Amino acid sequence: MRESKIDTFSDRLNTQAEARKALLEKFKPKPTVRPEQFETRAQRKTRELEEVRARRASEKEEARLRAEAEAEARRLALENDEQAQLELKRQERKDRKAAMKAEARARREAKSASRRG
Repeated sequence: MRESKIDTFSDRLNTQAEARKALLEKFKPKPTVRPEQFETRAQRKTRELEEVRARRASEKEEARLRAEAEAEARRLALENDEQAQLELKRQERKDRKAAMKAEARARREAKSASRRG
């Protein structure tokens, strides 16, 4: 035979009463946890909006700095590249000659236009 864990009738009643109390304890309202500072929806929305704006501004600044660094690196690479320097000089010379040629043509046309009219 097994020995009962609960010996007497009164022990069983006490155990039953404790179980009933524990069951009823679950249904009692619990105190709510209130924040120290209550934040309204509008305040929360403005705070979140400021955070988003600040984050976007920092991302924009980082992108600008990155672009500046890349442009500087390209400039330095171009300065160090002799072939690119020669091409730049040739292009400048071509542009200068083309401008001189266009200017001379304009003078000739102006001169001939003054003779005609």
